[in-house]
Amino acid sequence: MYKAIIVEDELHSRELLKNMVAMYCPEVTVAAAASSVEEGVAAIHTCKPDLVFLDIEMQTGTGFDLLLQFPQPFFEVIFTTAYDHYAVKAIKFSAVDYLLKPIDSDELKEAVDKLIKKKNNNIAPLALLSLMESLRKPSHAPQTITLSTSDGLEFILLADVIYVEANGAYSIFFLKGDRKIMVSKNLKEYELLLSDHHFMRIHNSHIVNINEVRRILRTDGGYAIMSNGAQLIISPKKKDEFLKVLAEHNINS
Repeated sequence: MYKAIIVEDELHSRELLKNMVAMYCPEVTVAAAASSVEEGVAAIHTCKPDLVFLDIEMQTGTGFDLLLQFPQPFFEVIFTTAYDHYAVKAIKFSAVDYLLKPIDSDELKEAVDKLIKKKNNNIAPLALLSLMESLRKPSHAPQTITLSTSDGLEFILLADVIYVEANGAYSIFFLKGDRKIMVSKNLKEYELLLSDHHFMRIHNSHIVNINEVRRILRTDGGYAIMSNGAQLIISPKKKDEFLKVLAEHNINS
């Protein structure tokens, strides 16, 4: 059995999540529930949980305030939030799971199953440490992304990503140094995640790092030539927008 605690300041939400865990996650037992950051810290010290369900925004502070009390966390975290909180993108970049309220039972079970698999592979809580490090970084620091693979976690600088390619329900990251990493998330998720970091989807199959585009071939509708020599088709629907973005980055087309 895996021991969990719930840190959530709304009584109804605490009780609902506790009941859902009992119903849909039989391998997890909820050892305690806390209504504040201070109570949550005390419960973690007392119960030594494997997993903490942690509300992002509480009246007494944030879930991140709680995490800062544990520089070397021995537990995993699944965040919960009632809305698309400002920190959700940072959470996604670090491959830490979160659940939007009202919590869906299938998403709850999927998140718990993933964490149990991580724990069995002895890679937890590396993603959580990555998140905490990224939250402490100044905004101008080099951005990293955590990629969850079948073998574990990879911590990658965004500047090293040349492009991302769709492969069914998977995505393949093409990196500098002729490296490739396959992850079990579809391209749509990365399109939303990378859009604020000089990446653009130019076709159903590809998201490119604008800084790694070397030139454009205008034959057969158009191709983007990347820094590793790859020729990627540009969708007619994306062509004008793509050329505009390239011009803003002073890249010859």
